[in-house]
Amino acid sequence: MRAILAQAEWELSVSELPVSEVLPALLAALAQSPQVLLAAPTGAGKSTWLPLQLLQQAQLPGQIIMLEPRRLAARNVAQRLAEQLGEQPGGTVGYRLRGENCSSAATRLLVVTEGILTRMLQRDPLLEGVSLVILDEFHERSLQADLALALLLDVQQGLRDDLKILLMSATLDNQQLRTLLPDAPFIASQGRSFPVMRRYASLNPQQRFEEAVAREVAQLLRDEPGSLLLFLPGVAEIERVKRELASRVSDEVDLSPLYGALSLEAQRRAILPAAPGRRKVVLATNIAETSLTIEGIRLVVDSALERAAQFDVRSGVTRLLTQRISQASMTQRAGRAGRLAPGICLHLLPQEQALRAAAQSEPEILTSDLASLQLDLLQWGCQDAAQLQWLDSPPARSLQAARQQLQRLGALDSEGRLSARGRKMAQLGSDPRLTAMLCAAGDDVHAIASAALLVAILEDPPRSDSVDLRDALNQPQPQWLRRARHWQQRLNAGQGRVDADRFPALLAAGFADRLAQRRGHSARYQLANGIGAMLDEHDGLSRYEWLIAPSLLQGASSADARMLLALPVEMDALRQQCPQLVEQRTDVDWDEDKGTLRAWKREAIGALILRAQPQARPEPEILHAAMLRWIREKGLAVLGWTPEAEQLRLRLQCAAQWLPEEAWPTLDDDTLLATLEHWLLPEMGAVRDLKGLQSVNLVSALLHLLTWSQRQRLDTVLPTHYTVPTGSRLPIRYDAEKPPALAVRMQEMFGEAQNPAVADGRVPLVLELLSPAHRPLQITRDLAAFWRGAYPEVQKEMKGRYPKHPWPDDPASALPTRRTKKYSS
Repeated sequence: MRAILAQAEWELSVSELPVSEVLPALLAALAQSPQVLLAAPTGAGKSTWLPLQLLQQAQLPGQIIMLEPRRLAARNVAQRLAEQLGEQPGGTVGYRLRGENCSSAATRLLVVTEGILTRMLQRDPLLEGVSLVILDEFHERSLQADLALALLLDVQQGLRDDLKILLMSATLDNQQLRTLLPDAPFIASQGRSFPVMRRYASLNPQQRFEEAVAREVAQLLRDEPGSLLLFLPGVAEIERVKRELASRVSDEVDLSPLYGALSLEAQRRAILPAAPGRRKVVLATNIAETSLTIEGIRLVVDSALERAAQFDVRSGVTRLLTQRISQASMTQRAGRAGRLAPGICLHLLPQEQALRAAAQSEPEILTSDLASLQLDLLQWGCQDAAQLQWLDSPPARSLQAARQQLQRLGALDSEGRLSARGRKMAQLGSDPRLTAMLCAAGDDVHAIASAALLVAILEDPPRSDSVDLRDALNQPQPQWLRRARHWQQRLNAGQGRVDADRFPALLAAGFADRLAQRRGHSARYQLANGIGAMLDEHDGLSRYEWLIAPSLLQGASSADARMLLALPVEMDALRQQCPQLVEQRTDVDWDEDKGTLRAWKREAIGALILRAQPQARPEPEILHAAMLRWIREKGLAVLGWTPEAEQLRLRLQCAAQWLPEEAWPTLDDDTLLATLEHWLLPEMGAVRDLKGLQSVNLVSALLHLLTWSQRQRLDTVLPTHYTVPTGSRLPIRYDAEKPPALAVRMQEMFGEAQNPAVADGRVPLVLELLSPAHRPLQITRDLAAFWRGAYPEVQKEMKGRYPKHPWPDDPASALPTRRTKKYSS
């Protein structure tokens, strides 16, 4: 083994790989430290040379696992590493992707994709036989990479102090990593010596985007030799620009798309070098930013745009946004031009805009659906995400939405822990909605076969224009059939028959909130989760009253989501198959004609009403539960908020901000709506209608959120009133955005030498000092400075305007008064 590696080392032309210069420092750091950070620019050899050297020289007894964020990159990196050893992948170097395992007992260096490493950790938290985990291209900050780091740090602290972690990237966010890992050595490698000339150009706003981009690309190809890599935000732009380029470039230029939805075979064809005597233009998404060497590229055109997924926790639907990339991504893209020779990168934006771009891309953990992450945390035994160390903590709101989704899928028990179904879903290791479908199939081999095919298609959606899911189900592609057999094997099922009649019920197990009812005779639908969805007006599916749409996309401009895949549903049959979907409940609606709330007994699936019957006088507990649902739908504004109630809420919000060491309740709208039963319901005993609801004393209601000691503490540190030197008890005005304020006549503050404050003296009051006629004179947060500084000018003016009132020369020691001179003595 050592002989093979030594031979490979000679064959790698070490002098051409800048990372070789920092290898001794890296080996020393790994010997001494549990975590090491390596910043190495594009082309330094960190992915395709360094792992073999660590395998040879780091004196690590166990296996090395390297995480690559993309499937194509994982395959490519493993292939290149194996070739350097004169082997094929599966020997010393192997890889594991979703549904594909090319490794063996001889594998010492295993390249894996995201999700695979998480499942390895879940199955064996000790990672027995593994000495080092490398997280490559960590700057991408994918959800799975962040989770992997958090779990690995947990393993190091509690189970394996000998396990090593190496974080590698061309553009590491050093400050954030140093905060999380203050003791980790930071090693920086130089890049290749090939210079890249970076240019900037503004697109012609009078031209269509694809026309303007194609024009710049064609001009660069005319001016410069070599093949070109063009970065575009998405597949639609790739296809449009490709059509434009076809008429602008010579016959010797091949146009090759490259994006994640292509098959691995098509992606591999795109990265192969151009044929002799020909040039290539690769039109790529940000899949080509890292880890891939596209042979022959010396020109890069960067649109400086990317398509980013933004998950909406309210609707449960992902929105795709086209946005400016970060400076780190621009650097990565430019580096593609300097891998093999001096190159040119043309950024299609003004240089001043490029300099104003964000330094790093926003981490996925802040913008993604966290249902899978929440399931992984619960499987890990972590009830609270705060128990782990994160670069960016998962947003509490997103985690709450994730728990609610897992509850609906049957993954959690009444205490919020994994149920038996939840444990099975977690072990299967795919999206929770999809594993819920697999679990719903039970032990029936025909149901499992049907669910497996559905899941395989939804994991790798068809790339046709058809929205009708039946088209894919009736003509399954080979990769779907292979993946379906994989799921059947995972579930230990025999060969079953795919049964189309089972599809709606199986889809409902994972996507009950995506059941859709047509609105009138249009192509617009109402979803069970309350949002709208639509089809193209001429789509044949629009003639169906009921659909289920497992794949949705929220447009940037439309209020309705767009259905990407949908299946017709016969509702009566679905109700018989899945009676648990239908909820019997009492609701209240606002009756515009009568100006009152009206109660209804309804059969519903979420927001979709199947049957409704008016109720005369429902029982109070039924009516009150319906009112709480109505409040959650309409918002807190339907309640009778008095100034006193609003001030109490503001005081509590201020207390949480100014006195964070105490456990004050959270009072944002979402939290209050989620906890209505705890604070509002106890005050609703006699409420029967809207008038009664709006008469509920919200001060008393909100106080249910506080313990007795918290109430006493709040009145002490954030009082409602302040007693000024004259004895007047004046209200303090609290505000969510501004400091608390006290409006008081200036003469009543005579004798007060220092500015009053609240929150144990931490927050000075803003004093709005008034004239005897209650007109504003001065605003200050430093009364002593005002007495010494601006007061003489105010005194001079006030003596002339209010001569009957006292205006002493030393207000800090004068007697306060509410009266004129005649009555002051």
